[in-house]
Amino acid sequence: MIDLNEPVTVDYHFDILCPFAYMASKWIRQVREQVPLTINWRFFSLEEVNREDGKRHPWERSWSYGWSMLRIAALLRRHDPVLVDQWYAIAGFALHEAGQKPHDPSVARELLNELDLDPGLVEASMDDPTLDDEIRYDHERVLAAGGFGVPTLIFDNDQTLFGPVLIDPPSGEQALELWTMVLTASRHANFFELQQPKGPTQLNAIASALEPYLQGRDWKSINRGKEVTFGDDVDTTSAGLPAAPATSSGE
Repeated sequence: MIDLNEPVTVDYHFDILCPFAYMASKWIRQVREQVPLTINWRFFSLEEVNREDGKRHPWERSWSYGWSMLRIAALLRRHDPVLVDQWYAIAGFALHEAGQKPHDPSVARELLNELDLDPGLVEASMDDPTLDDEIRYDHERVLAAGGFGVPTLIFDNDQTLFGPVLIDPPSGEQALELWTMVLTASRHANFFELQQPKGPTQLNAIASALEPYLQGRDWKSINRGKEVTFGDDVDTTSAGLPAAPATSSGE
């Protein structure tokens, strides 16, 4: 039986670019408000995992949309893990709910200012190559566990789960119901998959939920090597993985 009063720690790997990781982050924060849950925010790069042959790695560019937002997060994590939580929340909201562009350096500075943080952290994160090492460490940890996207949850027992993939994050008792399911799955080493098929109704709901993100993004979205056209055939098995930007910065 699951005891929700038992303290739990989970490493939550995310990329700010991913709409499904952001939705799940809203849910798990709701859970944290109700039970003794510690969330360690960790990183994963969708740009890197979907990098096309011949393209530069995201850390080889002075500015690479998702990776650069993670650089800021990594710099904040050195000072206080709470700041990573705040940065992810505000940057995620900007992209996935407000249709803004937190991956634009000028917008990133504005968001840091809203958090009463130094906007100069944008430039500071670009000038510190050791931040790339920290992001790569988190990224490679997911790959070593057989992971491929976000959200990826890694528990104290090293059980690794991909998901949950959500478009309408539950709150209150419903958030705890889902948490109980996830926590139960984390304790079954040979449990691998439980998935809802996505028919026309589900695909239309996903496309509608992603509308702000589609307004804010400046990249194409790739799912296991295939470009995703939202609204026509949305497949969330890899959580709509963004690829390297389709701009000069992605070369």
